[in-house]
Amino acid sequence: MPELPEVETVRRGLAEAWTGRRVVTVDQRRPDLRFPFPEGLESRLVGSTVRAVQRRAKHLVVQMEDGQVLLSHLGMSGRWTLHRATEGQTLGVYHRSVKAPEAHDALGRHDHLVLGFDDGHVAVYTDPRRFGWIELHATMDEVLAGMEHIGPEPLALEGVMDGAPLWSPQVLAKALAGRRTPLKSALLDQRIVAGLGNIYVCEALHRAGLSPRRRSDTLVRGADQPTERLEALWEACCEVLTEAIQAGGSTLSDFRGVEGDLGYFPHQFRVYDREGQPCAGQGGRFCGQTIQRIVQSGRSTFFCSACQR
Repeated sequence: MPELPEVETVRRGLAEAWTGRRVVTVDQRRPDLRFPFPEGLESRLVGSTVRAVQRRAKHLVVQMEDGQVLLSHLGMSGRWTLHRATEGQTLGVYHRSVKAPEAHDALGRHDHLVLGFDDGHVAVYTDPRRFGWIELHATMDEVLAGMEHIGPEPLALEGVMDGAPLWSPQVLAKALAGRRTPLKSALLDQRIVAGLGNIYVCEALHRAGLSPRRRSDTLVRGADQPTERLEALWEACCEVLTEAIQAGGSTLSDFRGVEGDLGYFPHQFRVYDREGQPCAGQGGRFCGQTIQRIVQSGRSTFFCSACQR
């Protein structure tokens, strides 16, 4: 499943292409994804201009000038791909208005939604597993009401949705106080922090030298204040996410950026998906142990028992 760095990578690409552009065609090619498409999607979107493309957790939040908000969640295998018009031409092959019967030959059976814009470029939503979803809300207030349960954003990025709460060691300490759950499970809880997923939690725990099985409340001191080890964990989470965004996310199977680019952060994995391989240790010092894999809450956890306590 795309995690925060992958969704942020997509958001940046869409923001560059969509901001200030008017939707001129909407081609909905099936009735549903994980949930049914919004009723009247075409009539409601055509003619609307994109004001901003933001992100909240793993949701893409597309604000229109008329006040409507388009939400897109990529699910397990969803992706947006941009097809840009060359100078003086439009990508008519993707438009429903094209008269030629072969107009849709360029689209695959997993291309479920096609948006055409006034500058001629086209955005295609593809989702082989159809676990993603699209919503269209009349107001931002509706969107905010539906996201009250989502935790704070871990990074203060430009594209974070307006008004979203931000993460800090103090906020994390209050969330973990009194929790006896394993640290890995707590960090995957979207009510504690938004957007962190299995890959980046494994990587951050290794960098912080903390066992994924460690009890969460052991990192909190009196008055719900963070210990030094909790502050180190918070920093490791921020570092891993920042580096992953800079690398364009992580491509393990389906993920691609809006231009079809792969995400190259897997080249920097220290533990994830490296079961049985040597651990690089901490600070570049080889520890002599191999990476182990266990299952926690149905998810694979990769860690080094020597480096992580």
